Amino acid sequence: MATSDPDTVPSAAESRAEPESALATARRQLERAAATLDIDPNVVERLKHPQRVQRVSLPLERDDGRVEVYTGYRAQHDSVRGPFKGGLRYHPDVSEEECIGLAMWMTWKCAVMDLPFGGAKGGIVVDPKDLSTEEKERLTRRFAQELRDVIGPMRDIPAPDMGTDAETMGWFMDAYSMQEGETIAGVVTGKPPVIGGSLGREEAPGRSVAIVAREAVDFYGMDLADTTVAVQGFGSVGANAARALDEWGATVVALSDVNGAIYDPDGLDTNDVMGHEERPGMVSGYDAPETLSNEDLVELDVDVLIPAAVGNVITEANASEIRANMVVEGANGPTTFAADDVLNRRGIPVIPDILANAGGVTVSYFEWLQDVNHRAWSLERVNEELETAMLDAWNDVRTAYEADEDLSWRDATYVVGLQRIVDAHTARGLWP
Repeated sequence: MATSDPDTVPSAAESRAEPESALATARRQLERAAATLDIDPNVVERLKHPQRVQRVSLPLERDDGRVEVYTGYRAQHDSVRGPFKGGLRYHPDVSEEECIGLAMWMTWKCAVMDLPFGGAKGGIVVDPKDLSTEEKERLTRRFAQELRDVIGPMRDIPAPDMGTDAETMGWFMDAYSMQEGETIAGVVTGKPPVIGGSLGREEAPGRSVAIVAREAVDFYGMDLADTTVAVQGFGSVGANAARALDEWGATVVALSDVNGAIYDPDGLDTNDVMGHEERPGMVSGYDAPETLSNEDLVELDVDVLIPAAVGNVITEANASEIRANMVVEGANGPTTFAADDVLNRRGIPVIPDILANAGGVTVSYFEWLQDVNHRAWSLERVNEELETAMLDAWNDVRTAYEADEDLSWRDATYVVGLQRIVDAHTARGLWP
C-alpha cells in the first residue's frame, strides 16, 4: 500500500487547529496535487480563486407577519469544462468561505468523473428547522429570483444539499420557470421524477460508495463474500451503500444513526433495519446483540469502514485507533488532513469522498441530460450508466495510483481531476 510523501502532508503541528476550513483544505489539496504534476503554476493560481461569488439579501415574511432578512450565497468556482454544478444548503453555518471551498471540491469531483461541469456551491444562512413549510417555500422562491441572472441549465445547475431536498428543488425550478415564462426543468437536479427528476438520484451516492468499496476490496485481493463492513451513518448514503454491499455478499456487521450504533459479528439484515431518514431512532433502537457508540463503531476491527455521517469523524486523535483494513469515505470530508497522514503511514488506504460518493453528481448529470433532451431514462439504464461511469473513474484513479508509489489514493484522485482541469485551461487559454 502506497504512503504519502511526508513533505506533501501537514505535520501534527500544522494540524493542531483542525478541522480547518473547507477553503483552506481545498487549497491545500490543490497545492499537493499540483506538486506532483508538471503544470503551469499560473493555472494553479487561477484555481485557488472562484470565478464569482454572489451574495444576496433575502427578505422573508414570517407566518406571524414579521419580516426577517437572510443572507444567501452562490459561489461559482470554475467553468472551463462546462456549466457550474453544485448543491444549495440551508444551514446556520453557511458562509462565503465555506461555499467557495465546497465549490472547489465540486470542481475536482466533476473532473474526476469526467463530467462536463465545473464546481459551484451555495446556500442560505438559516436553520431550516426554524421555518414552516410555507416559509421555506417562500424563502426558496425568493432565492431563485435573486440568483436568476447567474443560474440556468447552461450556466449553473443547483441541486439539493444539507437542509434542502427534492421538494425544495421543485419550488426552485418552478420559481425560475415562472420568471422565464417557460418550464425549464434542467435548471436544477434532484427534483421529484414527476417534474423531470431522475430515477435513482437519491440512491446514487450510496450506490457509488458500494461500487467503489467492491472494487477496492478486489484490488487488495480480498473476497467480498469474506469481507466485513461497518457503516457509520445509516442515512441516505450509508443505508444505500450498506444494502448494496449486503446484496452483493459482504457481511455488514455494524450500523449507526445519530443516537448510537448496533453490532452483530454474524451480520445484520440491512433491509430489516430502517435508516434514520426512514424512521428516526430505528437504528440505535434495533434489537441487535450489541450496542455501541458512534466513536466505538469507527474503531471496530473490520475489513471496510465507511464513514457516511458527517465530516471530521476520523481525526488525529483517533486515527491511531482505527483497525479497519481500509476506509471508503461516504460523507464529505470525514477524514482530516492530520488523520490522513496517520492512516497513510500505518498503511491503511483511504478511498476519498470525491471518488466514492460521486454517484450523486453523476446521476445529476444524467438527470440534466434527460431534461435538456426531454427524454426520461429507466431506473435500469440509470444504474447501468452509473456503474459504467464509476468503473471508468475507478480505473483512471487506480492507474494513477499504481504509476507512482508515493501517491495515496486521495493524491491519485486529485491528480486525475487536476490534470483534466489544467488541460482544459491550457487548451482554452487566458482571455487578455
